[in-house]
Amino acid sequence: MPTLLEDKPTLTEGALAPFPELLESPSYPFRFCFNTSTVRKHKLPLPELCRLAAAAGYDAIEPWMDELERFVEEGGNLAELRSELLDIGLTVESAIGFFDWINDDNTAREAGLAQARHDMELLARLGGRRVAAPPFGVHTAGSPKIDLLAAAERYRVLCELGEKTGVVPMVEVWGFSANLNRLGEAALIALESGHPQACILSDVYHLYKGGSPVDGLTLLSGNRLPVFHVNDYPDIAPAQITDADRVYPGDGVAPLRRILRNLDFAGFRGYLSLELFNEAYYREDPLSVAKTGLEKLKRVVADAL
Repeated sequence: MPTLLEDKPTLTEGALAPFPELLESPSYPFRFCFNTSTVRKHKLPLPELCRLAAAAGYDAIEPWMDELERFVEEGGNLAELRSELLDIGLTVESAIGFFDWINDDNTAREAGLAQARHDMELLARLGGRRVAAPPFGVHTAGSPKIDLLAAAERYRVLCELGEKTGVVPMVEVWGFSANLNRLGEAALIALESGHPQACILSDVYHLYKGGSPVDGLTLLSGNRLPVFHVNDYPDIAPAQITDADRVYPGDGVAPLRRILRNLDFAGFRGYLSLELFNEAYYREDPLSVAKTGLEKLKRVVADAL
């Protein structure tokens, strides 16, 4: 097991440049996933997004549920697309959905669970394995504070729904949210749910935005962090920074090396999913953005480990 605070010489971009084979090495302890938010404003059809992720060299894709909805509404066949994904060697490790599973209001929560079932069943048809479960519905300013033990009970209900559909919900940390904006809160909900498939979806940006200490990752079991969103950010205070400020890994000031070593220390062997919302990148060629993001992410991983 690696020593948490062990130091390594930094491999700069210039030092790595003559050795592109390092970027293609199969020895990485993590795998790489493409969150479609990174090219979202291009509004590409779901099959094109899948082919783009494969062409860029990712192992998996993390689409948004509205992209699946649009594909089906326009006559697309998820079973056929699933078969194509198998052919090109791409898995659907996660998806981004928004359903209100955590609300104190019973009517709102029942509607949220109905939406969750719909999303999970749709995702299962594509072969999707997990779905994000953020504190949607109680995330805006002025939302009532949710009791975490009550939230744990509600998350267990959501996990039981996941058992029926074959899709695992991940408690997602949202750093900007009025609820569940810290890693420790997500960990408490997952732990107290008592469900054997309970797990957490965290994010470099959201740890910073919500003020969670990155060394808290070492207290978690890596196999309960199946997907981890990766990005970087400039030197902007948490209160002012927004999703749109996210930049490629290595292009900002986030403590990525420490975060990745903490994940490795915790036994994480899951998927690092590149998730960006940068307006400048939206104006660029989608395949170029996807490739650049993966290359920079692999450089950061090589530097850290």
